[in-house]
Amino acid sequence: MAKKAGAPKKQKAKPKLTDKEQSERFKQAARELGADESGRLFEKTFHSVAVSKPSNPTPRKGRVGSS
Repeated sequence: MAKKAGAPKKQKAKPKLTDKEQSERFKQAARELGADESGRLFEKTFHSVAVSKPSNPTPRKGRVGSS
């Protein structure tokens, strides 16, 4: 007997993880990928691309092209 075509059967939903469980799974995956947990690499990269505002900004003159 051939199976009839139709809607696929629904799979049972996986139980939701708690925040703590999800956090631990994320940390474990990061460790397996060799991620830096200290944050030093992030800070180094961030400071290399971030531009700090001058402590005493000079006022801008009128905008070009404004009516």
